[in-house]
Amino acid sequence: MDIILLGPPGAGKGTQAHRLEEHHGMRQLSTGDMLRGAVKAGTPVGIKAKEIMDRGDLVSDEIVSELIDAELTAMGPETGAIFDGYPRTEAQAKMLDEILAKHGRKLDHVIELEVNEDELVKRITGRFTCAECGEGYHDSFKQPETPGKCDKCGSTEFKRRPDDNEETVRNRMGIYRKETAPILPGYEARGIVSRVDGMASIGEVTHALDAILTP
Repeated sequence: MDIILLGPPGAGKGTQAHRLEEHHGMRQLSTGDMLRGAVKAGTPVGIKAKEIMDRGDLVSDEIVSELIDAELTAMGPETGAIFDGYPRTEAQAKMLDEILAKHGRKLDHVIELEVNEDELVKRITGRFTCAECGEGYHDSFKQPETPGKCDKCGSTEFKRRPDDNEETVRNRMGIYRKETAPILPGYEARGIVSRVDGMASIGEVTHALDAILTP
């Protein structure tokens, strides 16, 4: 079973992809993670990508396609793929269809995690992590049990991502609506689109996804 998880940054795609890996034995394919892994490993496509990134340019769709092709080859046909945040454009959607067909695979589900923009801004701008172990917290939803002290490792140092601010979040939402949302009608015509409330609790979203993927 191969699926796409769609939704703007902060919708919870990565969290749910990890849970689907555990529950359904699938494999998360995040283009960002694959790219970093290829660069670190020094693979041919990783070397090519590093040269482009070192110039400050964006990695092309063709290179991303090479990464996905290589990952699917390594995975084998018995393992389902979760495409996390990819494809982002209509051109990438077409490329993904071609890659899957090459491997004798097809998309079974395209699931959009729907969000409320104002609530998403609150969710993202309130995030912070332990600077030592990376444990995640939130101003409103998850404060350390002992104020100023990490529950996991006891560190008193915390950090926030510089791009976790309202302007950046709303800009990302705009890009998602402009570039990614237009790919949905094509998938809807195939009858494979489902939508889940991405603002529900993590457990509720997981339950909804399990219900979609379990015959």
